[in-house]
Amino acid sequence: MQVVYDPEKISYDELLDTFWRQIDPTDDSGQFADRGNHYRTAIFYSNKEEKEVAEKSKEKLNAAEVFDKPVVTAIVPAKKFYPAEEYHQDYYRKNVAHYSAYKIGSGRAGFLKNVWGEDSGHKEYIKPDDSVLRTTLTDLQYDVTRKDATEPAFNNTYWDNKEAGIYVDIVSGEPLFSSLDKFKSGTGWPSFSRPLVSKNVVEKKDSKFFMVRTEVRSTNGDSHLGHLFDDGPKPTGLRYCINSASLEFIPVNELEKRGYEEFVPLFE
Repeated sequence: MQVVYDPEKISYDELLDTFWRQIDPTDDSGQFADRGNHYRTAIFYSNKEEKEVAEKSKEKLNAAEVFDKPVVTAIVPAKKFYPAEEYHQDYYRKNVAHYSAYKIGSGRAGFLKNVWGEDSGHKEYIKPDDSVLRTTLTDLQYDVTRKDATEPAFNNTYWDNKEAGIYVDIVSGEPLFSSLDKFKSGTGWPSFSRPLVSKNVVEKKDSKFFMVRTEVRSTNGDSHLGHLFDDGPKPTGLRYCINSASLEFIPVNELEKRGYEEFVPLFE
């Protein structure tokens, strides 16, 4: 897998930490149900700095004695990258049910839970296939998230919601914003001064309608959320103007039940 990342948002070391928590780095003959040399794990570095960071990360993992056996993941120079066939691209998004069942059946899910417990360092927020979204989303939710539409001001679900909790992507479930950063903007749409999890929100240039704006989308769901403006309150000075149709609100008393327990302390 080839990873493209912005070092200003996430470090190479953080990427490695996530990588270690998704594999069995002590298996030199494959991964879980998939056996053979072509299933072995490896880190392909692009420069000297990445090599040094990878080696230190591997040493640190061995020293921590997380596993009963030594870490054997190879660290080798990156060569020409060959993309897999289209069938394999975004397979976990196109075939959510099969992928989820395979992850459990292969032994991967159980292994990771036994080793890392609830601290796997990563939750999978997946965008279902378009055929699924057409049946699970309302017409408005689909038009906003998939076709970049805009819902009516003052006539949407959350513009005046004052309840404490978090807002997640209606498509993928990834956490996006918090009621703690929500403010009354007078625009008729939910407005926030900052994201709850910055890496879950991406910015893109929007040149539609003869103007230049900054669009915001969810990282995993690739949902159109709204736009970002620089007329918000201090200290950020930002206003994330978001469509309610792109969001699902999770109240504080449901965070743990819905799998967002890490955010409970924010409201205590």
